[in-house]
Amino acid sequence: MKQPKIKKFPTEIFCHPYIEHSDEAIKALNKQYCLYLKGTCKKPRKSEPHIKVGVCSVGYKGFLDRYQPIIICPHRFNDKALFDAIKEEYLTDWSKPIEWVTEVNIGVGGNVDFVAVQRDTKNKVDDFLCVEFQAAGTTGTPWQAVLDFKANLKFEKDNYPYGINWANEFMKTMMQQVYKKGKIIDYWQRKIIFVIQDVALAYLRQTVDTSDLRSANNKDPIHFCTFRLDWNEITVKWDLVFNEKVSTDLDGINKILGGAGKERYLTQEQFKENILKKGVTDGVFKRN
Repeated sequence: MKQPKIKKFPTEIFCHPYIEHSDEAIKALNKQYCLYLKGTCKKPRKSEPHIKVGVCSVGYKGFLDRYQPIIICPHRFNDKALFDAIKEEYLTDWSKPIEWVTEVNIGVGGNVDFVAVQRDTKNKVDDFLCVEFQAAGTTGTPWQAVLDFKANLKFEKDNYPYGINWANEFMKTMMQQVYKKGKIIDYWQRKIIFVIQDVALAYLRQTVDTSDLRSANNKDPIHFCTFRLDWNEITVKWDLVFNEKVSTDLDGINKILGGAGKERYLTQEQFKENILKKGVTDGVFKRN
């Protein structure tokens, strides 16, 4: 089956594409079941915590050239395909079995989502690799779309009132974690990987100074590993597929945190024009 229509509505609900109406999908909808957690969804409604939103990804366009499914739940990354890709891209030199440990405390840096561990013959940690997941978040809410879907297994419209808060999730939230945890990892002379969707890296490249991001270099402490959602016509699902890996050091993160490069700054004259335009719009300046 060809990829279904993507508009401004949820694309995956309780781990199933919105077009799937199988017994398994209906059961997941009714039981609020998350396939990736193998248990109840952890994304509650703020006003009714016992009710789970269940949206894994939503359709969105914004700065993109077309509507795409945007992952808004970090548990969507908890997929065997992702861990296999991490192993293939970063851990091929490990000779012993790989074990994964979740939510490991890193001291003043908080917790690390996942740590790949290799133990020696004495059962001590011989090597490790830290991995963090970062999904997008919404402004507004797709909840009405969920209610419509629960009622009729379809959406009542193509455009629900939510947006994607790129800046908050990938600059304010993620980059602060990147810098804080990256300093510790750099001190240890180790690596940490931040797993994000391909569209998130596209957002960063468009809005801030990513000039120090380079093809993944094993000597760098901070890595970004991107995955995209590809439609699988055979399984009739969106698959998580490895896309790209890049890396940098703390100086590169400082550039990102500093925002866009000065070549993209407005001139003073352009800013003055904006002042005048805004003043007229707000009624501060009277037209002659």
